Amino acid sequence: MCGICGDLRFDGAIASTDAVGRMMERMAARGPEDAGIVAHGRVALGHRRLKIIDLSDHGQQPMSDPDLGLTLVFNGCIYNYRELRETLEGKGYRFFSNSDTEVILKAWHAWGEDSVARLNGMFAFAMLERDSGRLTLARDRLGIKPLYIAGRPDGLRFASSLPALLAAGEVDTGIDPVALHFYMSFHAVVPAPFTILAGIRKVPPGTLMRYEADGTHRSRQYWSLAFEQDSADLATSAEEWKERLGEALRLAVSRRMVADVPVGVLLSGGVDSSLIVGLLAEAGQQGLNTFSVGFEAAGGEKGDEFRYSDLIAQHFGTEHHQIFVPTDRVLETLPRTFQAMSEPMVSHDNIGFFVLAAEVSQHLKVVQSGQGADEVFGGYHWYPPLMDSNDPVSDYASVFFDRGHGEFLEAVHPDRQDEDFSRAYVAGHFGLPGADRAIDKALRLDTTVMLVDDPVKRVDNMTMAWGLEARVPFLDHELVELAGHIPAEHKIRDGGKWILKELARDVIPAAVIDRPKGYFPVPALKHLQGPYLDFVRDAVTSDRARERKLFNAEYVDRLLEEPSAHITPLQGSKLWQVGMLEMWLQEHGL
Repeated sequence: MCGICGDLRFDGAIASTDAVGRMMERMAARGPEDAGIVAHGRVALGHRRLKIIDLSDHGQQPMSDPDLGLTLVFNGCIYNYRELRETLEGKGYRFFSNSDTEVILKAWHAWGEDSVARLNGMFAFAMLERDSGRLTLARDRLGIKPLYIAGRPDGLRFASSLPALLAAGEVDTGIDPVALHFYMSFHAVVPAPFTILAGIRKVPPGTLMRYEADGTHRSRQYWSLAFEQDSADLATSAEEWKERLGEALRLAVSRRMVADVPVGVLLSGGVDSSLIVGLLAEAGQQGLNTFSVGFEAAGGEKGDEFRYSDLIAQHFGTEHHQIFVPTDRVLETLPRTFQAMSEPMVSHDNIGFFVLAAEVSQHLKVVQSGQGADEVFGGYHWYPPLMDSNDPVSDYASVFFDRGHGEFLEAVHPDRQDEDFSRAYVAGHFGLPGADRAIDKALRLDTTVMLVDDPVKRVDNMTMAWGLEARVPFLDHELVELAGHIPAEHKIRDGGKWILKELARDVIPAAVIDRPKGYFPVPALKHLQGPYLDFVRDAVTSDRARERKLFNAEYVDRLLEEPSAHITPLQGSKLWQVGMLEMWLQEHGL
């Protein structure tokens, strides 16, 4: 896991190694163990390294192969790199390292753009072709690894984080109107290519972007996901689906043990992370380190799930680490959490992952985590109403959107008011081929969009803030493709994730499977009161906030007067959402 960046010029000028150096410095936490820059006239590439595979200097980046005329910067992990290496050696390629980075390099020479279809893993990379001057940016199928770009008429910059591009300078930092609507309506999910800043975009998941030396470019989506079933799928029994799912998940978990360092597990105490622990134990893993985090209760809401994580740790005999975070530590940690965010994210889980990652990084450099199972296997409460929906867009918006367009117009300053971008986006996505039923449309949207720009982005940002690599087996693309063939009835039955829970019954204790659904709760951020309310009030009523003119003062005052009365359908605080955006902007000097 690493941080990548680069400066590319289209006007014949020399690329700025100073700008690349500033980006690398801003991403030091993503790769604290090594750094490198390669500059060739109009192109400069930078890399920060966290050593996971091939710990020697042979795995250093940027990685060049003069004979092939290729230079690469890569962030992520290719789990099938050994198998690909064997294939490439059979084609006559010779290797100077034992890294997955070099496998991508050789694979690109052998198969070109089609090589990405052979990669199983999480990745974002930039490939420079010496002879043509072409630079290609690539992002993995499900957007597990981030990749941001800042374009201008005479060039392009890219980086693994948005703050790195800010550090390079020359960025339009105005608020993007489409992204603002997404942030306020679509549960703070801002789909690619948008970001909250007008001058920065992100490469969409499953996409290649090719830039020629003269600045002409094209984008190609190399992967898409279908949630639809043919007659054979519908005829397959639940028991057979469970067996096929078990085989695919076991493979996904075992793949993510590929490393030259130990791998642990973030154990929330829910079904998903518990199942990962159980499958590793089933495979004979010994001395597994597991980690859980909890917070003080607030507003009558419990702040930890140690009861269940302890049960799993004891059942499988893991080396368990329990981290308890007192309320005062949460408050003092918030600014650093905002700094770690590439984009403003409202979920309270951010602080949980940030504090947890700080502790885990003292023990390990790699962990597995359970993100993705709820989206892929229908675990959320908003899915059942969509089973027989005659108006999928309206029904989805009513259970997922934080506020309707009418309230958005009340919330934002008159200068910021615009059309209902969020609803139009959902309608457009629901209209794409590959999902006919309303429930499958929602599952596909959540898997390929919401998941990417909420849970997955959160885990990447918070873990990489501490030089910790998080791997997500439930987002193995082959597993996700299999899930798309499973009829929704096998997913949402009995409260959701039924087929996954049936598999889990053969692996982990029933007490964890049949418990109420949980998450990383931080009650103090939902029930804003005392110093937390003061913290948010100071931000949203500050001179900088007034000068920014993002929100209507009357709307903000209404939220401040009675924070607990303004809760979103997903049980989030509307005041925290407004405050989060302003605090993120201020923390990043915007």
